[in-house]
Amino acid sequence: MMKFSDTIREIEDQLGGLSPVQKILLGTDGSVTGILENITGEPVEVVTRLQRVIVADRETASELDIGEGEPVNYRIVELRNSKTAETLIYAVSYTPLNRLNPEIKTDLMKADIPIGKILKKHRLETRREIIGAGTIVADKDLSNTFCCFKDEPLLSRDYRIVRDKKTLIKIREVFPYSKFSDERTVIVKAPSRLHLGLIDLNGNLRRVDGGIGISINEPGVLLEARSGEELKIRCDREDSDAIVRSVAEQIISGAEFPYGASITVGQSPKKHVGLGSGTTLALATACALFALHGRRLPAEELAAITGRGGTSGIGTAAFKCGGFIVDGGHSLGEDKDGFKPSSASRGVKAPVVTSRFDFPEDWKILVAIPNTPQGASGKTEADIFKKHCPVPLNEVREICHEIIMRMLPGVATGDIDLFGSSVNRVQKLGFKRIETSLQHPDIHKILDIMNESGAVCAGMSSFGPALYAIGDTGMNYVKETVIDMMQGGSGGEAFITSACNRGAEVIER
Repeated sequence: MMKFSDTIREIEDQLGGLSPVQKILLGTDGSVTGILENITGEPVEVVTRLQRVIVADRETASELDIGEGEPVNYRIVELRNSKTAETLIYAVSYTPLNRLNPEIKTDLMKADIPIGKILKKHRLETRREIIGAGTIVADKDLSNTFCCFKDEPLLSRDYRIVRDKKTLIKIREVFPYSKFSDERTVIVKAPSRLHLGLIDLNGNLRRVDGGIGISINEPGVLLEARSGEELKIRCDREDSDAIVRSVAEQIISGAEFPYGASITVGQSPKKHVGLGSGTTLALATACALFALHGRRLPAEELAAITGRGGTSGIGTAAFKCGGFIVDGGHSLGEDKDGFKPSSASRGVKAPVVTSRFDFPEDWKILVAIPNTPQGASGKTEADIFKKHCPVPLNEVREICHEIIMRMLPGVATGDIDLFGSSVNRVQKLGFKRIETSLQHPDIHKILDIMNESGAVCAGMSSFGPALYAIGDTGMNYVKETVIDMMQGGSGGEAFITSACNRGAEVIER
């Protein structure tokens, strides 16, 4: 059986260092309520959220060593600071009722009394046996319970209360990794974005670029920074490490911060698939580090520091405010000296947002990422701009016409058919037409099947290979159709999300 110290080491390898208090809460075989009261200096109350008698299924019966079908008391409670009402611990317990005498059963089932106090009141000689500890991510319910972000890492432990070698109660306790920490902590949760297209890569009016985009909830970026003596980085994806490290090293040295940081990326999109992973990670890293040192900088300044927004301003605007966004591009010859992607436009300021609306959250957005070659980047992307620009002026004019007279009114009035018809048309114009023409054949097949299976519109985000489809009904069917098609081809993943009408959120603890 694994030593508990090894379990703690595994958690720290995954998330970062644990404070002594966190280790005590995970490993104690005593009263958690008493420990919490000592930590907070305040009384702790038990608030029962749910309690009901269930019938033990095969798994529960095996865990409790009882017969299948026996009655079990299922209870969810919160241990709260009685002065502030802050939830400190969320606990789920399973109690085989046939092992309790009537008096204990009454106290357990009708009173908000800590389990330790119930056992003490009835003078039961028991012991706590730690089963294990680990991490989970916060779902919507737990994020509301702890006022933390969805998908934020939580610490959990499982233990039994044993009497006469029999399980009296089995309990799981959960609390956020950011709680009870010794270090100052900043957590940033930022949305991803879909890039519907660049507006003007002709430059006839001495302006270039311009972008159209939608901020989306998933996959998003979840990043935590803690104060530390040196720079330590842990990422959910290997391709995220280089971006985070580069930005962090630049900021720590450039801002002359007196110490480093421990940065953990718990969630991020794949790199170079068209969801803006690089920009979001860079902005989130910069935001967290400055906040860790007591400074909140606007998104535009973070973009300038990290060298983002040199072509499209959609990623910066999504980080700032979310929603449906149109940006006005750059002045040719003043802001920018030619047709170049962001990677070749360092030192160029992020463009101004000219239109921003809340995107209807009841419109479902299907995102599909086939396992085709990654979107163009670096020198390859720069060469494509050089070869294919300027694009025909008549196509740029039509894109502008579509945005002003169909796309924006469709979002503003909630007319999904008007909006969708514009998106479908823009896919065949300007630089988006060029981006799509350079893709793997599977990309074109998936776009066709998205429209044919019921989506109102479909397109490719940025340089792909991420694709999107939007509709208000029947999107689960569209998703299954796309998944079936990808399984028969290059493979890939697909999920349904919705628009995010707010920017990045920052919590300091």
